Amino acid sequence: MNTILVIDDDDQLRISFCKLLKEEKYSVMGAASGEAGLDIVKLNALDLVILDMRLPGMNGMETYRQIKKIDAKLPVIIVTAFGTTDIAIEATKLGAYDYVLKPFDIQEMLNLIKQAIEAGYFMRSPVEVGAVPGKQSGDAIIGQSRLMQTVYKSIGRVSQTDATVLIRGESGTGKELVARAVYQHGIRSDKAFLIINCVAIPENLLESELFGYEKGSFTGASQRHIGKIEQANGGTVFLDEIGDMPLNIQAKILRLLQEKSIERLGGEQTIPVDVRIIAATNKNLEHAIKEEKFREDLYFRLKVVTIELPPLRDRPEDIKSLISYFMQKFSIELKVDNPGIQKEALILLNQYDWPGNIRELANLIHKVLIFNRGAPISADDLEQIIHKKEKIKISGEIELDTIRLWARQLLANPSDNHSFDDFIDTVSSVVVEEALKITNGNRSQAAKLLGVSRPTLHAKIDKYKIKLKTEILD
Repeated sequence: MNTILVIDDDDQLRISFCKLLKEEKYSVMGAASGEAGLDIVKLNALDLVILDMRLPGMNGMETYRQIKKIDAKLPVIIVTAFGTTDIAIEATKLGAYDYVLKPFDIQEMLNLIKQAIEAGYFMRSPVEVGAVPGKQSGDAIIGQSRLMQTVYKSIGRVSQTDATVLIRGESGTGKELVARAVYQHGIRSDKAFLIINCVAIPENLLESELFGYEKGSFTGASQRHIGKIEQANGGTVFLDEIGDMPLNIQAKILRLLQEKSIERLGGEQTIPVDVRIIAATNKNLEHAIKEEKFREDLYFRLKVVTIELPPLRDRPEDIKSLISYFMQKFSIELKVDNPGIQKEALILLNQYDWPGNIRELANLIHKVLIFNRGAPISADDLEQIIHKKEKIKISGEIELDTIRLWARQLLANPSDNHSFDDFIDTVSSVVVEEALKITNGNRSQAAKLLGVSRPTLHAKIDKYKIKLKTEILD
């Protein structure tokens, strides 16, 4: 359970907000002054601080500075009235995760809280490189094959430089873990690390999320907003799925790399920014360049150092270690005994092609443990899942008939102005909702079932306005 500290001298607001957060399954602590809040920060392991700028005695800005001295990687969300917006912006430039104006929208605030806690987790939770199953704690990059040894050497060499890094590999090969390892072993490890998923954020919002905007730059821009790149000044920004980034934003990333400066949307001021860029993609960028979907000049700027992650089918000697790791990890998460796995099941997993790579293996082990009743995992347990996937992939006619009929009915009605995106969103929302139902609202487990990252799942939950009655915020 994540722990949040709320520092606000408005007793009514603080108490009611703490009550709301407790209902959302957070552990919550409150403080009416900066001094009292700092005492709590010193004595407790926190995941997030929500800090009001206008406080008696020690003001919000000074409280923020002291929090960062105690724990530089503890995320802080600033809450402010219009009169102190400039101070909040200054705190954001100094590393605060974000700021929110009073009065704030509850759901938007809850979404921001989830994002901030996740960002703090990525910064503070170490990724063990080349860990041995059974001895690691937390996230780890597993594998002792020759191909993975090359990856480890690349991480070690690039970490002690400030070079831009391009991580390439198929979906599910662990690109985000490698990016975090490069950051955590690097010379900027005491600074911010922010992840931007170029697919999870809608195109019309991605530019403002990255670069920020000035007041009045578009409808609804009532105040200046600092973008993630400016916010991470001095630290590291991980651009995940950069191969899907729109061309107009690619041009601005190129300028950032060349000139180390940005401009906010609607602004004319050139803002110097010192950030390290780590990018990742599963796309064939060379092919995208030929199709004029990716800038060649940006490609060469990104690939100062390239780390190629091998697909799981090219390193079968690592499968047994990965199975042991996921068996232990998910047994702990699900609070069940590790049942072990039979020899025949191991043989089956070694013979499988793993088109979804490590993510698919993790999802498979996770599903089996959910439905397994404590007996060692057998080949029969695995075949029910693997063969079902192959059936859908090879034929799928019966399973898809209902979807085809639904699509025909919609397309046959010319009075309905439907778009392709509407169809995709309808199907996607159902799949996401079913995954959340299966996992009783546990978003981490649902993300694993769907084979997507947690930021991607959170974005889809927000987009489709999905809310479960028994929701677990994790």
